[in-house]
Amino acid sequence: MARLRLIVSCIWAIIYPIHGAIIPQAHFTPATTPSSAPLPLVIWHGLGDKYTSPSCQNFREITGYSYKAEGLRSVGVLANKTNPGTFTYYVRLDADPSADRTAGFLGNLTLQVEKVCADIASHPILSKAPAINAMGFSQGGQFIRAYVERCNNPPVANLVTFGSQHNGISEFQNCKANDWVCQGWQSLLRGNTWSAFVQNKLVPAQYFRNPEDLENYLEHSNFLADLNNERTTKNSTYKENIKKLDRFVMYVFEDDTTVIPKESGWFSEVNTTSQKVMKLQDRKMYIEDWLGLKWLDERERLEFRTLEGGHMQLSDELLIDTFKRYFTPRAKTAQQDSWSDAMVEFDAGIQEL
Repeated sequence: MARLRLIVSCIWAIIYPIHGAIIPQAHFTPATTPSSAPLPLVIWHGLGDKYTSPSCQNFREITGYSYKAEGLRSVGVLANKTNPGTFTYYVRLDADPSADRTAGFLGNLTLQVEKVCADIASHPILSKAPAINAMGFSQGGQFIRAYVERCNNPPVANLVTFGSQHNGISEFQNCKANDWVCQGWQSLLRGNTWSAFVQNKLVPAQYFRNPEDLENYLEHSNFLADLNNERTTKNSTYKENIKKLDRFVMYVFEDDTTVIPKESGWFSEVNTTSQKVMKLQDRKMYIEDWLGLKWLDERERLEFRTLEGGHMQLSDELLIDTFKRYFTPRAKTAQQDSWSDAMVEFDAGIQEL
């Protein structure tokens, strides 16, 4: 029966691809009772990743994946195993997997976030949910936060980010020695960071932030300076939407050498010369509460957590703990009726295959 369900899920994924959602696996294990139905989970992947699932030939997904071995899709399967009935949606910027991966490096972040906002708001399942949970890996963390600040429809209840760059990066990642294409782009990044072309085309440049050169950053940044409300004119909607979060959890990897500085994952400021770290609570953006982070922190809804290992070295155990700790199913309310009806209707469609 398990194999039959997997085959059906693969067929369904081919003939009914709805906006990158992991449609079948999220529903074959229904919630035990209507009162324990979990909120949908939205995941935004990191640089170099793509939304596509592992091969439908692989039947190990019946019993679970290793995150490192099977990639992003295994996370959704693990979420469903932890909280049965979890509907997991993977953000994608292009239907073609290769193009989706490229969009993580090339593209205008403002336009990309607008597309994701529209995709989620029009999704036949997500649009009926009273709220969603959200998870961002690496740069996907600040991107899914942009969803919260700029649209938040449906609203995010719990936001969890791993190894993200909430306060930007002060150095770009190094390329492999024989990757000449990467080295060409990196040369353009480093030499023309604040040019209009780079700020509208190269994704890492749009969250580059050198504390020693804030003048250029505030004037030319296409994304992060606005997202963090650092300019003189503040966007009150960003703050109000962040304050709607039940919880905002930020994981930083102890031995992260990919994200520079790694403390950016906690909104900390690191002096590029002295390497002195100014934690979020000592920064002006917190004291004046530009984003609502102080408001969350005072209510114990902002968490700073540390993980052992290098960048994005996640284990199944850590992910399971995250799903249990932060994505525990809510009790059913009248507001969830339309969402539950949509889930039932969608499951019925699968059973008719």
